[in-house]
Amino acid sequence: MAIAAVPTYLGTDFQTASPGLRFGMYLQLWGVNNQTHEVIWQTYDINYRVAGKNQDVRKFEDENKTACLKSACALTGNDKAAFIALHKRQQALAAACNVDDVFIMDAKSIAPFATGLGNEHPLENGFAFLNPHGLPYLPGSGVKGVVRQAARELAGGKWDDAKGWRNTYIQTLFGRESKDGDKEHVRGVLSFWDVIPQLHGNRLAVDIMTPHQSHYYQNKGTAGSDTPHESGQPNPIAFLTVPPNSGFVFHVLCDTARLKRLAPDLLENDRWKTLLKAAFTHAFEWLGFGAKTAVGYGAMGIDEKARRDREEEMQKQREEDARRKREKEEKARLTDAPEWERIRAKVLKEKPRDMKDEDALLKALEANRWDSPDDARKIAEEITGILKEKKEWREKSEKKNPEKDKPYQKTLLVKKYL
Repeated sequence: MAIAAVPTYLGTDFQTASPGLRFGMYLQLWGVNNQTHEVIWQTYDINYRVAGKNQDVRKFEDENKTACLKSACALTGNDKAAFIALHKRQQALAAACNVDDVFIMDAKSIAPFATGLGNEHPLENGFAFLNPHGLPYLPGSGVKGVVRQAARELAGGKWDDAKGWRNTYIQTLFGRESKDGDKEHVRGVLSFWDVIPQLHGNRLAVDIMTPHQSHYYQNKGTAGSDTPHESGQPNPIAFLTVPPNSGFVFHVLCDTARLKRLAPDLLENDRWKTLLKAAFTHAFEWLGFGAKTAVGYGAMGIDEKARRDREEEMQKQREEDARRKREKEEKARLTDAPEWERIRAKVLKEKPRDMKDEDALLKALEANRWDSPDDARKIAEEITGILKEKKEWREKSEKKNPEKDKPYQKTLLVKKYL
């Protein structure tokens, strides 16, 4: 069955798709005539069923909003893989940054989280999906706006403790917002990354809002318009949310070189990070992220367990990157190194993990891996240095039975090659 591709409105982006084929968790916005397989730009499907007294085949327009929302809720295997890949990509980018330049805050939602509800959408309410992956996300610009407001509230003196915030710090870190006609824009030193939530239960949730005053808002300003009252006709509207207990990792990158010129005191003891943590904590408790924060959506809390796990993972990544870098540099160095040094590197690489370097080199010496006496002496001198550093170089044994004095016997073997 050939189906022509059609453009579909996905949040704020366009993408080409086909009926029945889902790209990420995007909302399907088309209907289908299931007899002709024609795509129809409606929020219903056309089906044909036998009905009526005469059992005639009749045409039915079946609403597909519910099916659309349910389809978008569940993650497919590809969606899960994309979530994990994007999360690891951000971790790798953060690990590649100078540790002094990046701030990371691990959080967990304690209420539903909604984003992009203001996007125009045939289902009355849109949702913000990251294009082209089709996964829910919180734009970095939204994070910056909320954290800036949290900093303003703390610096404004309306709270018992300003947590160190001052208005001058806000302009330095976040930049200066220009007024109408003002051309003196100032960029802040902080850059906020997009946030990809890790969905609890591997699915989105469907919430319902039920406006009771649509009769007033829709007819406002027209002749005979009604006054607002709570006895209006309810209009249930379903919308997608990220469920509570979902994980959020916030990344903020700082231009520390520029910060050093503008406000060097904020670099002392990572003071800018302390201020950011205070602002995020305030935002978690009092402001919230995303849409509908006035009714409790988007509330979050610090996730200490996720922080510890992430730091351990990042440390392992840094150690692995450092190991690969050393191996690459060593390989490049050995390309032009003399033969005796290449043999030495091979001996150390092939030795058992539980064997000491000096023991492996001494064993190779006894096996005549180095033909030249000069090369053998160089290895013996290296072993001598290691043993002396470990205080295991003994030219004289103080034991009754010198044959059982391992450091002494090892020293005797090495001296043969010196």
